[in-house]
Amino acid sequence: MAELIYNEQGRLLFTEEMRKEYTILIPQMLPIHFTLLEKIFNNHGYKVKLLTSTGRKIIDEGLRNVHNDTCYPALLVIGQMMDALKSGEYDLNKTALMITQTGGGCRASNYINLLRKALKNNGMAHIPVVSLNLSNMEKNPGFKLSVDLLFDLIIAICYADTLMWIGNQVRPYENNKGDSDKLIDKWVDELMARGFSLPAFNKTIREILADFEKIPYTKSEKVKVGIVGEIYIKYAPLGNNCLEEFLRGEDVEVVVPGLLDFILFMCDHHIVDTQIYHVRYKKYIGSGALKLFLKKMQNTIIKNVEKTRFNPPAHFEETKKNVLPYVSPANKMGEGWLLTAEMVELVHSGVNNIVCAQPFGCLPNHIVGKGMIRKIRAVHPDANIVAIDYDPGATKVNQENRIKLMLSTAKTKLGK
Repeated sequence: MAELIYNEQGRLLFTEEMRKEYTILIPQMLPIHFTLLEKIFNNHGYKVKLLTSTGRKIIDEGLRNVHNDTCYPALLVIGQMMDALKSGEYDLNKTALMITQTGGGCRASNYINLLRKALKNNGMAHIPVVSLNLSNMEKNPGFKLSVDLLFDLIIAICYADTLMWIGNQVRPYENNKGDSDKLIDKWVDELMARGFSLPAFNKTIREILADFEKIPYTKSEKVKVGIVGEIYIKYAPLGNNCLEEFLRGEDVEVVVPGLLDFILFMCDHHIVDTQIYHVRYKKYIGSGALKLFLKKMQNTIIKNVEKTRFNPPAHFEETKKNVLPYVSPANKMGEGWLLTAEMVELVHSGVNNIVCAQPFGCLPNHIVGKGMIRKIRAVHPDANIVAIDYDPGATKVNQENRIKLMLSTAKTKLGK
């Protein structure tokens, strides 16, 4: 067991010695994205293991360690990690945990402290927790988000967004069921073999799109359903009870905005903070530079998709512009204005049917998600939006029945 070293505040540090010996467990959120991220971390000298466990046992473990009034994603993520630690599969003297931390006003900033409390209550306080963030919080000698690692992660997210976006457009219409999923798996392996070179990005995106265009398909009229909401519940099958799989079973085309928009949103609100309050000029400069780079990557994807038969994702600045009549760009708690913007953008692009997935009691989402539905409907009468709450006591049957009512309305409109 590596020597345990604490900082001046009493926080257990993840040391250089631990980096060489320890397995770092990370929770699942987006299957394509996190599969790539796991392999990238391993390529950079870390031993990372992605947790993919599901089932009621995760919720029960979370309830044993987190108060049931706490944010549902925290309960799931901590439950998944504690379940893994208790499984007997890992050497607890050579295991660490990694969790993202935004540093904002949302309860998500406290997940890391809730996780440490759970470890302490279970006699596992010797297990270090690593914070993955872009805000320079909680430094550890054994973990550094280097420039090379950061660029690899960003480029991987852009590739994963493209695979997810195009895969969702092809999957409902493919002649041979499973072709899209096989192609996604192929490209995940191919990307890891090639690496994440920035000069090759444009060419690789074109190759991905060309491969998807080769899949035999039969185009037909189907209901399109967008998914928005709190970031974990929106993306994670564990959080939304396999919402995408359920919708595909209802013979609809699923439309899910990419992760890149959320990262752009995080950069953008740092810029807006400085413009309004005249503070944090260093963060303003850094966020501005990163935002320009991310927009360039997004524009490359959009330009290439526009040359194909597929619908391109929206430009970030266009999405932001369209939300201005609804909510201020200074609204940054949780998913902030971006959640409203994604609903508006979906409606503008012809996707009138939307599931707004949110943790029960999530105040930011009840304001910028559920709270904005009435105003969006007033401007766009065809908008068919349903807000679905997810928490430990919510039943999958009740959630799916409410979605089926929304789909019934959508299919009736499509028939007309």
